[in-house]
Amino acid sequence: MKTNYKDDGFALHTDLYQINMAETYWEDNIHNRKAVFEVYFRKLPFGNGYAVYAGLERIVEYISNFQFTKSDIEYLQNELGYEEDFLAYLQTLRFTGTIRSMKEGELVFHNEPMLRIEAPLAEGQLIETAILNIVNYQTLIATKASRMKQVIGDQTAIEFGTRRAQEMDAAIWGTRAAFIGGFEATSNVRAGKLFGIPVSGTHAHSMVQAYRDEYTAFHKYAKRHKDCTFLVDTYDTLKSGVPTAIKVAKELGDKINFKAIRLDSGDLAYLSKEARKMLDEAGFKQTKIVASNDLDEYTISQLKHQGAKIDAWGIGTKLITAYDQAALGAVYKLVSIEDDHGNMVDTIKISGNPEKVTTPGLKKVYRIINLTSNKSEGDYIAMDDEKPEQQEKLKMFHPVHTYISKFVTNYEAKELHHDIFVDGKQVYELPGILEIQQDVKENLLFLWDEYKRLLNPEEYPVDLSQKCWDNKMVNIQQVKEKVEAR
Repeated sequence: MKTNYKDDGFALHTDLYQINMAETYWEDNIHNRKAVFEVYFRKLPFGNGYAVYAGLERIVEYISNFQFTKSDIEYLQNELGYEEDFLAYLQTLRFTGTIRSMKEGELVFHNEPMLRIEAPLAEGQLIETAILNIVNYQTLIATKASRMKQVIGDQTAIEFGTRRAQEMDAAIWGTRAAFIGGFEATSNVRAGKLFGIPVSGTHAHSMVQAYRDEYTAFHKYAKRHKDCTFLVDTYDTLKSGVPTAIKVAKELGDKINFKAIRLDSGDLAYLSKEARKMLDEAGFKQTKIVASNDLDEYTISQLKHQGAKIDAWGIGTKLITAYDQAALGAVYKLVSIEDDHGNMVDTIKISGNPEKVTTPGLKKVYRIINLTSNKSEGDYIAMDDEKPEQQEKLKMFHPVHTYISKFVTNYEAKELHHDIFVDGKQVYELPGILEIQQDVKENLLFLWDEYKRLLNPEEYPVDLSQKCWDNKMVNIQQVKEKVEAR
């Protein structure tokens, strides 16, 4: 069903209940009360030891252009029945708050805020869905890419997933997230244009089929493409594909650069080893072997363990769809709000599931770097007015199993949040994508290898300061007493 309304903005890229709540706040005249929200996830994805934060650039774009368009207002009035006085408020609404965030490419862990939004209550509420939509997907893909790249190592990783992505936006922003996570190139030409990501591609089986034989197809391809990578598994890899690629390369000589062959099916370990022998014996020792075919980090790890002679990896479905985990599960929680007297009061959500109990109050996140080892001791969540960087001796303890504790000296407390918007104005200069990718590589150097294991990594410490933990316990007790008094 097609409507007559233009799709000309993103303010309605939200859940209906956000607008309903904003209307309730507006009707009760509390819509401009200062509120603080945080974005975090409760469990690391893929069983990984860390996540890679991605999506900030699109959040900045979304916030900078946040407004209800004329067609949005018409739709809300004509189709959903919102009243004119509330719609008049929405029509002039722009984001006027402050957003603090980790840098894109920062390593992030469970239960620590990636973003902190301080804004009038209704504004903070209305942007929740879009921010979660962006962060949940892009952080998931960047983490998956980094996880794969940890296995691939110095070899080349190419993102091949566009045709399997969940629609066009997912393909574009998933490609960007994959590059942030460490991939070197993409098959998506539009992503190359938009983000400056190197593009890479060969040809499909259909081209070989169109010419009815590999010899003709390879010759025709080489006529227009000096740098040649031939797909060699349309018929029979070792009996036909590889020998034909070698034959064409020898015939054309220095008219082409015989860059690589690509394997897209079969036993990649066996085929790559046999193909490598054939290429070397024919004098093409510099020709690379590219592999694809529903690869993920586990398959790649096994292929490398079996001595596969593969130089580059084209990865699509299992990356761009985050195949083994559908969602990151990031949440957006209110942690503080202005009361009737203009004072900020902490808020908490209690749950029968301990992991769902929120941590109240304005907080900062620090990475505690041991200056002797130059490795991270863990992350430290402190109240906004605390200054752990000024302490000579820092106590770190598990926020649930509090007997697990340690004291840290000779350290740097690196604050992870940065001002992105202040009073509605963008104050943060977005870095280029190559800089973000390099940041990920450098951030990973601060982690011990035990946190980077593919299987069963050690749990990275995310600790609360004593003041933050005490504040949480006080808020829990206050809520329990209030409930029991009813």
